Amino acid sequence: MEKIKKEIPFIGIAVLPFLYLAYIWNHLPEKVPMHWNASGEIDDYGNKSELFFVLLLLVGLPYLIFLVIPRIDPKQKLQNMGNKLNNLRFILSLFMSALAIFILYSVQQKTSSPGLIIVIIGLMIAFLGNYFKTIKPNYFIGIKTPWTLENEEVWKKTHLLAGKMWFVGGLIMTLTFVMPDPFQVYTVLGIIAIISVIPMIYSYLEFKKIKNQQQHTS
Repeated sequence: MEKIKKEIPFIGIAVLPFLYLAYIWNHLPEKVPMHWNASGEIDDYGNKSELFFVLLLLVGLPYLIFLVIPRIDPKQKLQNMGNKLNNLRFILSLFMSALAIFILYSVQQKTSSPGLIIVIIGLMIAFLGNYFKTIKPNYFIGIKTPWTLENEEVWKKTHLLAGKMWFVGGLIMTLTFVMPDPFQVYTVLGIIAIISVIPMIYSYLEFKKIKNQQQHTS
């Protein structure tokens, strides 16, 4: 019963986009916008029933993943994170639901602002980066390279660096809202590449450094 009570906030957040879809359902035409280009112009339409699967992907799938992975984590590290994992999950759930509702609103209005979507994603990345230092070594969440999974010290150092990079990178992404196309898209892609690749390279270099130190002391 206690576990069910803890799930209620997450279920409520996940259900919100579905409730909004039900609210606007009768006001939607059978064919609705499904994709916009970087300039915010509609370039693809689909049946409105496809919106249900979009919501399943955006909010349903993350909910199921966070529900399952702590139970199948072989090292039980995620369960040991306690409230920190719940806070991380709560933040991610809020942002994904907000993104889903914004997409539904854009479909209803037949207009979209890619810049606002990037702001939502940027803020989500910044908040996730703020929690990187609390993530314990595991096979599901975080910077999972062969070197971080092999050495706990490498994991900690890599996530300290990655957390700072994701936080700053996410905030910079939100500022690209004022940039014209296509510079905004190129800037965002560049930021994503930097905050993804550099921590991976850093984890390898740290692993080699620790190994060399161990060899010299042995």
